[in-house]
Amino acid sequence: MKIHTMDESDISRAAILEREAFSEPWSEDAFRDSLKLESSIFFAAEAEGMLLGYAGAYLILDEADITNVVVAPEWRRRGVASELLEALLAEAKSRGAKAATLEVRKSNAAAIALYEKKGFVSAGIRKRFYRCPTEDAVIMWNQAL
Repeated sequence: MKIHTMDESDISRAAILEREAFSEPWSEDAFRDSLKLESSIFFAAEAEGMLLGYAGAYLILDEADITNVVVAPEWRRRGVASELLEALLAEAKSRGAKAATLEVRKSNAAAIALYEKKGFVSAGIRKRFYRCPTEDAVIMWNQAL
């Protein structure tokens, strides 16, 4: 598996993963617009020409706001998300981030466990944050980058 900075060649494959993972997926144009922003950090994981997953964040002052960590269903629980998250946090830190935050579905126990393993702690709940289906989000912070 190779982790690399996400670029234009990854967008269509990332959009497919996005549609498989989320009820309100980003469009290819949303990815394209995000990759152009100086404040964005996006990484892709690839093996044998296949996109295994991707992760993205925006830098806001000295904080990284993680938007998505997505792994193809057949590659989950194989360390892909962990490596993507490590790359994302390392790059954010190298750009001056001192903390990182994200929201995750309250029912997503596997993701919450991964984030906790990476130093994130729960900091509250955003009621009805997600739609389709409606669900609360756990707000998580890692303040030790």
